[in-house]
Amino acid sequence: MPDAHWELYSHPSDIGIRGLGPTREAAFAQAAMALTAVITELQKVEPSQTVDIECREEDDELLFINWLSALLYEMDTRGMLFSRFEIEPIEGGIRARAWGEPVDVARHEPAVEVKAATYADLKVERTSDGTWVAQCIVDV
Repeated sequence: MPDAHWELYSHPSDIGIRGLGPTREAAFAQAAMALTAVITELQKVEPSQTVDIECREEDDELLFINWLSALLYEMDTRGMLFSRFEIEPIEGGIRARAWGEPVDVARHEPAVEVKAATYADLKVERTSDGTWVAQCIVDV
């Protein structure tokens, strides 16, 4: 089974994010890293502050959109970027901890603002080799 990692992929008008991992939660965490990578270089974001996030949804794809939306909400309302994530399954959803720091425009040099996670190209599934994939298009 391949190691957990994230990818960005092209889309005619927006950007696709994809997380891959040995568990659903690892794939969600990798997709969150891809989300940050759309905005800035991950290595520029110091994981100095934590934010706890809990999402509940029975359907994996809806849970993934809920997770990304909650993360975007935290980024927007707290003025933060995140670069490290730990996610665990709970009854009917996930519990996550995100590490990051307040946005410093001069240091982070944000390229775009991600407005929303969309249902376009939405997929959360376990592949035949056991790898979990979580992906969607984000509106920039």
